[in-house]
Amino acid sequence: MSGGEADDGPERMYVITGGRSEAGGRAAADLDLVTLVVARSVPEPGMAPEHAAIVRMCQYPLSVAEVSAYLELPVSAVRVLLADLLAGGRAEARAPVPAASLPDAELLEAVMHGLQRL
Repeated sequence: MSGGEADDGPERMYVITGGRSEAGGRAAADLDLVTLVVARSVPEPGMAPEHAAIVRMCQYPLSVAEVSAYLELPVSAVRVLLADLLAGGRAEARAPVPAASLPDAELLEAVMHGLQRL
């Protein structure tokens, strides 16, 4: 998405974020680097290019950090864009699965060995 060094200045970020420097809303406050984002719609005519790009790329869950990397935009700007999509119901944010809620590795290994014996 980046068009070169001259296009990546503060003016571009101002235009992309509508002059906002922080994401608004309660859901946006919970957006951290590992929060997973998934689109709930398809790009619509008239959407800002960055919003449309996020909706297209998030048909499958991506982390906020991945969205930032793919768009070549700072995380702060991506959080503002995601807040817009969340507020409009065009995207959904999910916390990643905590490691504590994953099955125990020893249990999985025992199940795997049991299945191999069948």
